[in-house]
Amino acid sequence: HKFSESGLYVSPPPGDLEHYFNEISKLPLLPKPEAFGMHANAEITSAQAETAKLFRTILELLPRETSGGGKSREELLFEQADMILQKVPPTFDMEMIRKKFPLKLSESMNTVLAQETIRYNRLTAVMRETLTQLKKALKGYVVMSTELEAMANSLFSNLVPTMWEAVGYNSLMPLAQWTIDLTNRCRFFTEWIEGGHTPYVFWISGFFFPQAFLTGAKQNFARKYTKPIDGVSFGFTIMKEDWKEIKQGPEDGCYIRGLFMEGARWDAKEHSIVDSRPKELFTKMAMIWLKPEYNRKAPSSGVYKCPIYKVLTRAGTLSTTGHSTNFVLWVEIPSKDLPQKWIKAGVALFTALKYVADE
Repeated sequence: HKFSESGLYVSPPPGDLEHYFNEISKLPLLPKPEAFGMHANAEITSAQAETAKLFRTILELLPRETSGGGKSREELLFEQADMILQKVPPTFDMEMIRKKFPLKLSESMNTVLAQETIRYNRLTAVMRETLTQLKKALKGYVVMSTELEAMANSLFSNLVPTMWEAVGYNSLMPLAQWTIDLTNRCRFFTEWIEGGHTPYVFWISGFFFPQAFLTGAKQNFARKYTKPIDGVSFGFTIMKEDWKEIKQGPEDGCYIRGLFMEGARWDAKEHSIVDSRPKELFTKMAMIWLKPEYNRKAPSSGVYKCPIYKVLTRAGTLSTTGHSTNFVLWVEIPSKDLPQKWIKAGVALFTALKYVADE
């Protein structure tokens, strides 16, 4: 019996104890990903994680002070803090948003917009305050506190400061990529506000709290058809169109984009998930129509129940709202193979990677 497609891992023919020892000795000392039902790309991902961990340790051991010519550490930190401060997105005008998108029962997305912009305003306010204080501390105008020193070390190591993470969104990106991602997220909401209407396609990666957005979509459906929201759940349609071609939102539910798949890829021609290409660790997922239905019965076959996470760690904790800090929802994706294959391969969707890959 073959345990892998290559035939490397098979059940040996019957024999004595020495025969079995000989068969086992023929196997690789370091097991291949196929031994666990995973794609060969999993070995690349593992090697990248080990390398990143090694370089992170080396970076932490480097001396903070250097001798010789060139700019000092303080000068470099001041320039970096000033550069980031200039790139901090502007504050959202909450009064204007409330007038343009008033809170009403028929459109829950207005509430979602208000909540999201409040969260981004809180983050950008902390960034401006701490960066301004750090610049003053570097010049000697104020005392360099423990928090500011930790922040300076983070900036020097290209890491997101703990003070920003405390009020920020879940992310594994280094600081340089994180600032670009923050700009893209705020741009999405700025375009929403300036457009004057709910987006036709939602960039789910841009939400601080995507679970509230999903609840808002269910609430719109429940109030429109006067159904109890407890009985409303999503149906899923993988769209063939590119999101840029969409000129109108769906009658019910919403279109979402910005997801990435690991462990497999979506094949539009086959209309199914298929094996990943060699050395292609992540692929963009097609636009998905989240269609609310009342008393929906999930299909018993022909789909893979794929989890969506915010970041690649696939681990989270329960927040005070009762939702996970990482897991978002399950999505049913058409599959011509049995779901067990994709479960073994660890196939999942993510709203963000360790670098900016979507805007």
